[in-house]
Amino acid sequence: MNRIKEAALIAIGIIALGLCIKSGLDSISDKERKVTVKGLSEREVEADKVTWPILTKEIGDDLPALYTRINATTAKVKAFLKQNGVKDAEISVNAPVVVDMNAERYGVQNHDYRYNITSTVTVTSRNVKLVRSIIARQGELLKQGVAVVDGGYGNGVVYEYVSFQQMKPKMMQEAIKNAEQTARQFADNSDSRLGKILDAAQGQFSITDRDGNTPYIKKLRVVSTVTYSLKD
Repeated sequence: MNRIKEAALIAIGIIALGLCIKSGLDSISDKERKVTVKGLSEREVEADKVTWPILTKEIGDDLPALYTRINATTAKVKAFLKQNGVKDAEISVNAPVVVDMNAERYGVQNHDYRYNITSTVTVTSRNVKLVRSIIARQGELLKQGVAVVDGGYGNGVVYEYVSFQQMKPKMMQEAIKNAEQTARQFADNSDSRLGKILDAAQGQFSITDRDGNTPYIKKLRVVSTVTYSLKD
């Protein structure tokens, strides 16, 4: 009789242990069942800010005369800009930069002139379309004897999209929605149900030119990484 009781107790203990093990394995299985996906949101927008440096040069040996000429050239550039709709507040003028060619240690010393003066008039505006139209017509300055020179690297026209902060929340929502669609498709393919969000990484934001020929068209991109739980 005692042996029967002992055997019954052992059997009950084994069953209970088995249930505990199964419960533990199910819990571990539930914790491990998840899927991590990336969501994407992209848009193309027109730049809403432009910075246009306009460089002019004068060369010669008479420094005071060169200053007079460069100031007259700068005045013509400013007048041209204002006549075409650019506001005073959008125009800034840097002090002329003077290079004494005779003082150049590593350059060729035999020059036809001694001084090289560069003046920079910079237009900074949110009216991108207007400025672009003026850039296309800057050759009209040649009729006034003003030659705009190439500023080289670092002095080109810069287009920006500064309203991106206002777009970020909506684009993040779109990226998360895109991630959810991808995760739901994965769950359907694996005969599972999509659960709650376990983790969501802040989206990666980027602004690039659409291409090299249209730098005034910007490509916005948001990538979010989201982890969802999966249920049977």
